[in-house]
Amino acid sequence: MRPLVLIAEDEPNIVESLTFLVERAGFAVVSVKDGATALQSIQNLRPALVVLDVMLPTVNGFEVLQAVKGTPDLKDIPILVLTARGQEVDRQRAESLGADAFITKPFSNRDVVQRVCELSGGAPEPERGDAR
Repeated sequence: MRPLVLIAEDEPNIVESLTFLVERAGFAVVSVKDGATALQSIQNLRPALVVLDVMLPTVNGFEVLQAVKGTPDLKDIPILVLTARGQEVDRQRAESLGADAFITKPFSNRDVVQRVCELSGGAPEPERGDAR
């Protein structure tokens, strides 16, 4: 069974790109479009990693981050903050709330895949037909 990555992002093109990259790296992916659904999905699914946008409808990414890291049985789930808000104050806020990594948009595909693999405990075994 492939490790699950939850992508919380409201921009369809970014969701499509991230899903492709993360699935190609060997992970299962579930995506949500708002913060409230992200919180519920994190609670229910217990993903190996969350890729979290800051600017989400209903509940913003900082609030999701704070809620997850403040919940004892969820706080160990790694969270990669991925945002267009690349100012140092945003990075500092994310880190102070417990983000495990911070990447700004536009992002490097290689950087995202590398961080996903690192934070989730390593790349999963290749699926059949993927090994060379």
